[in-house]
Amino acid sequence: MSANTLIVGATLKTHRFAFKALKALQENKHSVLLFSPRGGVIEGLPVVAKISDITEPVDTVTLYVNPERLLPLLDDIIGLSPRRVIFNPGTESAEAYEKLKIAGIESIVDCTLIMLRESYF
Repeated sequence: MSANTLIVGATLKTHRFAFKALKALQENKHSVLLFSPRGGVIEGLPVVAKISDITEPVDTVTLYVNPERLLPLLDDIIGLSPRRVIFNPGTESAEAYEKLKIAGIESIVDCTLIMLRESYF
């Protein structure tokens, strides 16, 4: 297993890209953590309702929330000290990029699913 990847915007809805990313990450042997303010369980994995409750190290954060939902979560994401944050389509935010840059965290504008498929995740 590789280092933990946190999916921000995890969902039970199988047609959503966050769910598809979960399945693709698992198929590629990535260890996955899940965040949704609703909490719960998805595919047998616990879903944290507060990012600040995550105690495991996080290497990568992959975003599936719009910028308005992201910005209030950004300080908690930075607090995890991930190596990188992936901004999937629709999550782009200049303000978030700048805050991450100041914190020394790499911002990547890409699609997690394509990154996995093309083997550059």
